[in-house]
Amino acid sequence: MLRRFWLLFAQAVTVLLALMFIIATLKPQWLQRQGQFGRQLAEPIVALREVAPGISNGHAEASYADAAQKAMPAVVNVFSSKDGSLPPDPRAKDPLFRYFFGDRNNNRKQQEQPASNLGSGVIVSSEGYILTNQHVVDGADQIEVALADGRTTSAKVIGIDPETDLAVLKVNLTHLPTITLGRVEQAHVGDVVLAIGNPFGVGQTVTMGIVSALGRNHLGINTFENFIQTDAAINPGNSGGALVDVNGNLLGINTAIYSRSGGSLGIGFAIPVSTARSVLESIITTGSVTRGWIGVEPQDVTPEIAESFGLEQKSGAIVAGVLKSGPADRAGIKPGDILMSVNGQDITDTTRLLNVIAQIKPGTAAKVHLVRKGRQIDLDVTIGKRPPPPKQAEDDNGGDQPDDEGG
Repeated sequence: MLRRFWLLFAQAVTVLLALMFIIATLKPQWLQRQGQFGRQLAEPIVALREVAPGISNGHAEASYADAAQKAMPAVVNVFSSKDGSLPPDPRAKDPLFRYFFGDRNNNRKQQEQPASNLGSGVIVSSEGYILTNQHVVDGADQIEVALADGRTTSAKVIGIDPETDLAVLKVNLTHLPTITLGRVEQAHVGDVVLAIGNPFGVGQTVTMGIVSALGRNHLGINTFENFIQTDAAINPGNSGGALVDVNGNLLGINTAIYSRSGGSLGIGFAIPVSTARSVLESIITTGSVTRGWIGVEPQDVTPEIAESFGLEQKSGAIVAGVLKSGPADRAGIKPGDILMSVNGQDITDTTRLLNVIAQIKPGTAAKVHLVRKGRQIDLDVTIGKRPPPPKQAEDDNGGDQPDDEGG
């Protein structure tokens, strides 16, 4: 009896082992699931804190994903090209470069290639108006815009303003995403901002930084300067892209960087949205930007000049020259006069004078308060229309000077 029981036990064990062997060979995942089930029932080896399983649609508390997702659809890539020869390769001056690659300046095929440029733009109206930098589309024969949703189309230049480096484009597409214009007067140094664009042509990119300074001028980048400075990474290709706040509202148009190498060093400049809006509305309405002008050549009042003229206030703009038959000349302004205020607005330097005069509508009278040989004088000047700037030849920016980022 005992022998028969032992025989049955041995046969059962053999069948069980054979079954496990078959399962391990054909369906090993069955054994793994069983093992996981056993481990779930067991106590953890060490005490660990773990996020409860589940799906969350929210973003991290410190994330700016909502702002980025709100603004990104309205930021486009701008590709411009113009017929003609490419500029000579600067490396061609290197003898070692010429030894390996030859004299490329004599290669006709390269000379016949169209010059191209890359930048970004911001859709500000559902009617198809796009803000970008003037240097992105300067002299272009063809302009193509690529939207974030994958659509591409040609664009037409509605108008440019070289003195602020802004341009307005228009595309004929429907269902366009638009950006919400923010208020730069509510921005403060230290506010978090996002820069959105197409750096180096790698595709739409978002970088983060803070507002480093407001009202930056005297940089020699544009005629009219009132830049937002930021340390958000801005590189070639970001030109014309959006600088937005943490709510995804447009604060400025990225336009230039301060760099030794051409790459971002944490000092970027954006044209304030207030300036961009004014230029946009003027170009759409009249096709150009109209600014006031009086026809003087001003210079800043330095402490030395203030001392020589016996001025208590060491600010203002001294008139170095007056255009003959210009608005200032007709009003009686003379070289050596020191302009102190225009329509009650204090003139602290030449940049302030330029901006105040430019905002006055041509044809209207402005009251100018000045100092002439120690005497206080008030004159009425009929503001003229600022003439367009002369076309300047391209030059190289080198050293540590503020560089136009090249698109």
